[in-house]
Amino acid sequence: MTVLVTGGRGHVARAVVDRLLADGRKVRVASRRPEEAVLPAGVEVVKADLSDPDTLPGLLDGVSKVFLYAEPKGIDGFVAAAEESGSPHIVVLSASGVEAGDPATDPIVRMHRAAENALRESRLSWTFLRPGAFSTNTLQWAYEIRGTGVVKAPFPDAHASAIHESDIADIAVLAMTEPGHEGKAYPLSGPESVTQREQVECISEAIGRKVVLEEITAEEYRDALGRWGDAELVDTLVRHLVEAVGRPAPVFTTYQDLTGEPGRTYADWTVDHADDFR
Repeated sequence: MTVLVTGGRGHVARAVVDRLLADGRKVRVASRRPEEAVLPAGVEVVKADLSDPDTLPGLLDGVSKVFLYAEPKGIDGFVAAAEESGSPHIVVLSASGVEAGDPATDPIVRMHRAAENALRESRLSWTFLRPGAFSTNTLQWAYEIRGTGVVKAPFPDAHASAIHESDIADIAVLAMTEPGHEGKAYPLSGPESVTQREQVECISEAIGRKVVLEEITAEEYRDALGRWGDAELVDTLVRHLVEAVGRPAPVFTTYQDLTGEPGRTYADWTVDHADDFR
């Protein structure tokens, strides 16, 4: 069985690759820039852009399972190629809120709903993974922490039940290697809701050095986000933070239900990534 993993340079995809290799699976990674992919020996890396149909021929040859990032651009062409290749099972990294959110005002919901709908309307079997906040999102603080020991962030009491990328990878591999997950949509979260202030405290503990959280205004945060995101996305991210102030995030037991093990906490994640902040 060959498993195709898209977005192979991402944290979740890399964790998926590691688990598949440990399970003895043959892995093919698709990347727009394969020359930049640092992957274990034995992984086949191919140049492919799912939004460019000219790169799809041959990509799915011999593939029975796919780990797919939910990117709506080009999704119809990818689905058609997958159906033509023999209809592999697709495990999609989607997002929480994809059903209840408003695609007219939330680009994150819009993107993931479009990808899910394309799979629902296809002949392919699928599993949707719907995590909320990723623990890896806080790697955005790493540069400041390494340089100054200060995190500049708004809304320090905003909550998130952030999930470890390894927990997502465990469920993804389960859905690709065991039967019974077809047609399922799994909500995923970390095992507890933690504020940004508490996240900074966890990082301090993990690296053995005091990290200070310096609160900034929403406008200062907007300016920082505007360097890499458009106005609609920035508005969405700020709105989500405002809504999370003083309000614990939902915690799902999906990981424990499916694996029999407790999910990894944010504190666990900071220990695993301590070197990123040192």
